[in-house]
Amino acid sequence: MTTSPRAAPSGWVWRLLAGWAAGPQPVVGAALCLAAALYTAAALWRAQWFAPSGLVLLLLVGAFVLRWRALLVLVALVVLLTAGLATDPAVDPGQIAVLVLACGAVVTFGVERERLGLQGAPGALMLVDLRDRLAVGGRLPELPARWRADSVVRSAHGAAFSGDFVVAYRSGDAYEVVLVDVSGKGQAAGVRALQLQGALGGLLGALPVDRFLPAANDYLLSQGWDEGFATAAHLAVDLPTGRYRVATAGHPPPAVLHAGSGRIEVLDARGGVALGVVEDMHPGVAVGVLEPGDVIVLYTDGLVEAPGRDVDQGIDRLLGVVEAVVAAQPGSAREVLAGVRAGEDDDRAVVVLRRL
Repeated sequence: MTTSPRAAPSGWVWRLLAGWAAGPQPVVGAALCLAAALYTAAALWRAQWFAPSGLVLLLLVGAFVLRWRALLVLVALVVLLTAGLATDPAVDPGQIAVLVLACGAVVTFGVERERLGLQGAPGALMLVDLRDRLAVGGRLPELPARWRADSVVRSAHGAAFSGDFVVAYRSGDAYEVVLVDVSGKGQAAGVRALQLQGALGGLLGALPVDRFLPAANDYLLSQGWDEGFATAAHLAVDLPTGRYRVATAGHPPPAVLHAGSGRIEVLDARGGVALGVVEDMHPGVAVGVLEPGDVIVLYTDGLVEAPGRDVDQGIDRLLGVVEAVVAAQPGSAREVLAGVRAGEDDDRAVVVLRRL
């Protein structure tokens, strides 16, 4: 089971706006301009019934369905109409101020979308699709009856995009899962995460496990991103025997709960510079065997890092949660995340793999 980042505004809203924007821009723009003119006439006729600030709604619709030039035409018309409304003593000056501020905000919004190349509702719909693809790409494959795996990803402050993501692969008795933390957060990190997720999904299972993270490092270096690094933990398990190999690149150390002794072990995979930093990257590696009842937990630094708190203290707190939560079945990733009570200033992700 995989839990994706908290949902952004419902996708059907964007698709409805995209449907309107799909029409010819001159027609859509003319319709909004006509609506603005008619509404202004109604406001001059009965200001107490038709508040002039209602033009803000038309500006908002225009911001989402119109491309840059058509949007400028609508804003210019609203500015002229606002000047006409300002001459009417029945119109509240406060509403005129709201309209002026709204025009400025819409122009700023349009400039940013023009810079990003995201024009109108189709651009917003593309971002919704990017978010959905991140969630779909993080689904974990089915495991045999004696194994259980689940993951959870939470974005900073409940944003639609997360720089943390999961990629998993299973072929017969071989199971691999990668937990990645892309530098930054929010929309920019989410777009980089989507691109990196697709690349890692293609590499996973196609390369020997000892070549996976070096190949991921080469890919990341080739992108030339301004914030071009990421941390990662790559877990490979032989399902019949429970033998595992964990390789890390600048990532917090995974934890293993040994059911027989009740002991929690922090896997000391020394080395492993973050991906995208140096060309000759050698990951830190730890190996072992998961016996029946054992659990291995991967997590990102959002669970253990906090202002004014040492990372080691954060890891100790996480281990206490793992001992209390995971020792008792089902001990899901969601329960681990809830137990840590990490702040929302950073993206957070957990993967829990249990041998039953």
